[in-house]
Amino acid sequence: MLALQTLYFEDLETGQSETLTKIVSSSDVIGFAEVSGDRNPIHLSEHFAARTPFRTRIAHGLYTASLISAVLGTRLPGPGAIYLSQTLNFRAPVRIDDVVTVTVTVAELIERGNRARLDCRCMVGDTVVLEGEAMVKVPSRAEAEDGDPRG
Repeated sequence: MLALQTLYFEDLETGQSETLTKIVSSSDVIGFAEVSGDRNPIHLSEHFAARTPFRTRIAHGLYTASLISAVLGTRLPGPGAIYLSQTLNFRAPVRIDDVVTVTVTVAELIERGNRARLDCRCMVGDTVVLEGEAMVKVPSRAEAEDGDPRG
């Protein structure tokens, strides 16, 4: 689990990045199915999944995407950031026991509204499994001092 780190808009620089590495467990996938309601057997049944092109169970795409959210909410920019949008391009499956490395990088800082455009990439080994872009509103130090991170 990532330790919390709060960065304000003034702390961010283009090119700055944070990484999370996570082993995808069967219990993660089962838990995500319970929480999301997505009980597609490709995620839950080895017997069913064996008859698909993947030949084994795969994690939900949005489970993998949720790992991006973990980075945004805990490290870059961290607590107080408001998720505005996210694009997701699924490139390859994530299987049970895969090690997913999530990297979020500051691509652009937009002073008007304290917004940051972030490049997001999830890898399993050398394979890109998910990539996209997030837009977040980042509190400034002045907003934090005023007690209103929403601006």
